[in-house]
Amino acid sequence: MKHNKICMLLEELKFKGMAHILEDVLKNSEKDGSSTRDTLYELLAEELRHRRERSLIYRMKQAKIPWEWTLSSFPFEKQPAVQKSRIMDLADARFMERGENIVFIGGPGVGKSGLASGLLREAILSGNRGLFYNAQDLLDDLYASLVDRSTSKMLKKICRYDLLILDELGYLTLKPEQMNGFFKLMSERYQANKSTIITTNLDYDKWYEIFKPKDMVDALLDRLRHHCITIRIKGESLRKP
Repeated sequence: MKHNKICMLLEELKFKGMAHILEDVLKNSEKDGSSTRDTLYELLAEELRHRRERSLIYRMKQAKIPWEWTLSSFPFEKQPAVQKSRIMDLADARFMERGENIVFIGGPGVGKSGLASGLLREAILSGNRGLFYNAQDLLDDLYASLVDRSTSKMLKKICRYDLLILDELGYLTLKPEQMNGFFKLMSERYQANKSTIITTNLDYDKWYEIFKPKDMVDALLDRLRHHCITIRIKGESLRKP
């Protein structure tokens, strides 16, 4: 009866990890003669493990990664243009502590998105919050936010993420308002010392063909490349049979 009351209290307090193993822990404690301190430690350790697991699941879902790519599953052997050791050095997410950005530049299918997704997963596993965004979708959402004047709220929300992936920054269809929103987003993330990973098929000099005016592109690239790791992948498409 006492155990049931304790379980009810744990559930009400949302100590679901402890509630799940309470019966087994108490039985083993009575059987082994464990001290109260050891029993309490085991229950608290399980609660911490449970909360970390739930937090990880939530952050993975929140990140909206569209593929199951991981660095473990990436076919490095099929893409010799990618230096595996260099990518694995980034997996510890320390580049985020330094506020560094990463830009993957390469043709279609060379693995840019897969590597970006893998690094995002590693960052989340390290306890960070991240978000995967297709570049055109982001720009469209920024434009749509003008209707209800929620642009500022949207930018603040995105800037709270420790790591932002902007995928497929290529030849986009842009309106002036979208460019302004994008410049503001990148400026605010720079000021907040937040890292961004961009995948693109365009080298930096080609950015002037999609973004305007020139002085704003200069400012964008100046902030982006201030602390930036540029990885150019000049290899064959992994989609080829």
